[in-house]
Amino acid sequence: MSRLFARLFAGLGVAAVIALAGCGGIETSPDSYRNPRVDPDAQVAERGSIFGGSGLDFLSSSKKPDQGAGGGGIGVNSFLWRASLDTLAFMPLASADPFGGVIITDWYSPPESPDERFKVNIFILDRQLRSDGVRAAVFHQHHDASGAWTDASIEATTQTDLENTILTRARQLRINTAAK
Repeated sequence: MSRLFARLFAGLGVAAVIALAGCGGIETSPDSYRNPRVDPDAQVAERGSIFGGSGLDFLSSSKKPDQGAGGGGIGVNSFLWRASLDTLAFMPLASADPFGGVIITDWYSPPESPDERFKVNIFILDRQLRSDGVRAAVFHQHHDASGAWTDASIEATTQTDLENTILTRARQLRINTAAK
């Protein structure tokens, strides 16, 4: 019986060594795409060190150019991020990714018109506070006679108006922060 257990453990050991050896052979090509806004390992590789290009620097008061953009610890402009959340505060959130800059709401039915609903996706595209740094996608559905939700068109200006509202709020947040 003990010989059976010895052979079983030896077989499991060999299988484990083969499985672990197979893991080391996976390599990525140098031209493979890694998004530093989403992948923390790509952020480190881009900077060259886990502490950045200049290492640890506690005494220096100089800021790097992208730090003044309100980007702090997230991968996108913090003013655009906060403005987007403020603007969509009345809608339930399905997902919010501050490192990728994506906000996805769940379906929302206004109380005054329960036979229609809206969903919004916001994409923050830049660390700078710029007019092309935010994109909105708005979806609209109506309740039809059979009780099913069907897609409905929205006005062409709805997405642009939402983006402009977010940009206006982001500018207000930036002005309020600068005034302090």
